[in-house]
Amino acid sequence: MTERDGIFAGDDPFEIAGRWLAEANDSEPNDPNAIALATVDPDGLPNVRMVLLKEIEPAAFVFYTNYESAKATELESGKAAFVMHWKSLRRQIRVRGTITRESGPQADEYYASRSLKSRLGAWASKQSRPLSSRTALMAEVAKVTAKLGPNPPRPPFWGGYRLVPSEIEFWADGAFRLHDRFQWRRDQVGSAWEVQRLNP
Repeated sequence: MTERDGIFAGDDPFEIAGRWLAEANDSEPNDPNAIALATVDPDGLPNVRMVLLKEIEPAAFVFYTNYESAKATELESGKAAFVMHWKSLRRQIRVRGTITRESGPQADEYYASRSLKSRLGAWASKQSRPLSSRTALMAEVAKVTAKLGPNPPRPPFWGGYRLVPSEIEFWADGAFRLHDRFQWRRDQVGSAWEVQRLNP
């Protein structure tokens, strides 16, 4: 295994990622858990958008969205990638791997932890589909609020995704653009990680 120390030290990439995110929580002014999530549509055209990473598990990264959205349709391919970038720390993490849904008790628990307005908004928004006006959206929110009240259940069309990586790259800015890059790769889930330093 490649010699690593300082911010790159450790034998578990998920622990390193968690450590970096914890540092970003103290230095990044807005949404330190934002990721640029990349998918590919059925024609092979790439798509990317910002979403919020909600958990780093011992073996996966978890985020939530509307299952009827354009991104969810593209996630049905079973593969995705994302990058987290922190300007304040001059670091980034790139991740590629396979995708599965999280639509059980963990999704229920996260949904229940959100603000009431966010929970009602999840019911009201037909994500990615055309909208006639903001007024129409707010009318839908009002309708959902009247129907579901102060404790709406998680919508059946809303839940989580778990990205299990086959590749993770940790990048830190270096003087004169001589950046530090360490790539963790494995052939399949459960196999040992191979770590190598990459040229900047």
